[in-house]
Amino acid sequence: MAFSKIWYTVALGLLLPFSYAHTDFFTSIGHMTDLINTEKDLVVSLKDYIKAEESKLEQIKKWAEKLDQLTDTATKDPEGFLGHPVNAFKLMKRLNTEWGELESLVLKDMSDGFISNMTIQRQFFPNDEDQTGAAKALLRLQDTYNLDTDTLSRGNLPGVKHKSFLTAEDCFELGKIAYTEADYYHTELWMEQALKQLDEGEVSSADKVYILDYLSYAVYQQGDLSKAMMLTKRLLELDPEHQRANGNMKYFEYIMAKEKEANRSSTDSEDQTEKETEVKKKDYLPERRKYEMLCRGEGLKMTPRRQKRLFCRYYDGNRNPRYILGPVKQEDEWDKPRIVRFLDIISDEEIETVKELAKPRLRRATISNPITGALETAHYRISKSAWLSGYESPVVSRINTRIQDLTGLDVSTAEELQVANYGVGGQYEPHFDFARANEPDAFKELGTGNRIATWLFYMSDVSAGGATVFPEVGASVWPKKGTAVFWYNLFPSGEGDYSTRHAACPVLVGNKWVSNKWLHERGQEFRRPCTLSELE
Repeated sequence: MAFSKIWYTVALGLLLPFSYAHTDFFTSIGHMTDLINTEKDLVVSLKDYIKAEESKLEQIKKWAEKLDQLTDTATKDPEGFLGHPVNAFKLMKRLNTEWGELESLVLKDMSDGFISNMTIQRQFFPNDEDQTGAAKALLRLQDTYNLDTDTLSRGNLPGVKHKSFLTAEDCFELGKIAYTEADYYHTELWMEQALKQLDEGEVSSADKVYILDYLSYAVYQQGDLSKAMMLTKRLLELDPEHQRANGNMKYFEYIMAKEKEANRSSTDSEDQTEKETEVKKKDYLPERRKYEMLCRGEGLKMTPRRQKRLFCRYYDGNRNPRYILGPVKQEDEWDKPRIVRFLDIISDEEIETVKELAKPRLRRATISNPITGALETAHYRISKSAWLSGYESPVVSRINTRIQDLTGLDVSTAEELQVANYGVGGQYEPHFDFARANEPDAFKELGTGNRIATWLFYMSDVSAGGATVFPEVGASVWPKKGTAVFWYNLFPSGEGDYSTRHAACPVLVGNKWVSNKWLHERGQEFRRPCTLSELE
């Protein structure tokens, strides 16, 4: 018998357009989209492997069925069967040749193509840092937007197109990551969620014993001894021989006895414990609280008198020849500091060009160390950025000219156009764009003075979150594709305006693309003359 050959081919072409492996995937949704294509390619490869295995098993099955019928006939009358010379020949042929071919088929490894593809694609996979970064992003979103674990676990978020949910195993993983960061508050929340989903009957590989082990310790670390004892007892009901739980139980009982002996007034003790726990859970600076409130849209409301001072208008750039006949739409977002928004100021085509130019160059955004001046990554800035020069694209050049025409400021001394894409829960916590008095060398290498103003394009709509907020004054500016906001960082005197301290709120749902232009002092001497007062 001759076996048909099985041809198993898997496309090994890489879908990622770059010749190097990107790191910090979690800091840019734009780069994470490449992972979707990678996973799709692997799924196709896996299905090809399954088909090959099924084809192989089908051939073996047919061979077994044929031989089963033949041997049944032969064993009933061996001599009579072999009395036919053709049967005798075919028996010799089967045992000498065909069984060997069958053995080769059985031993044939059909996974070569799939494993080769996996090996090639693996270099583009996220790593542990990416997984941890994405997990921390969920915890950050939970805190910033006051989301309870059940809401987040069930994927009930505003503006979602593709609803997804967290399994008990996912919740357990989030709790473990919080635990490794000594974040016992979030450890408790997510271990309790994992336990709740298991108690509700969810089928999962997550083990209640492991969950209760983490949970009881996290609760103890936050000072709730009675709850830690209750959880440990539950653990021991499931696994009476659990060594660590038995040891913890004895220790908890000892501590509890000492506390009762030291202080008979259990009510006072419980109140104090509750207060201490609350402090740990709400360990935020006042600015942090204001920042998070603004991100949720709970900012300060302007008085009617102040609101009356805000207007919308057609703006011609102080009679700039390019805009006299076609002025742009401008509206006031805030009065002090003055923040204005330009509407329909960048087209969809221009946005796509800028994104395509920037995407291959996106790198983890950095901050300038105020002491050393060195650029370094920071946990409070979760995004990737790239820099585009006017000379490399007429679109970028046109955008630079537009900024100069509408602000009246010289862009020849400005920094290049910075394009940024935010990652999972992407944010940039409160910061100043300008250099303070204690940072005299911040822009020394540029030789163009301090950052006098900021122009910020919004190049995408964001389904939820992602606002630009100013905690000092209570302003929230929400992303709207095709618009740009502008404000001065310095007073005309050159002194910094500390009310411009701002932040990019975490992106709750969606993909946030922005680009900004930082304009510097040099070249503006006659465009924005200084005044005699420091605060004017």
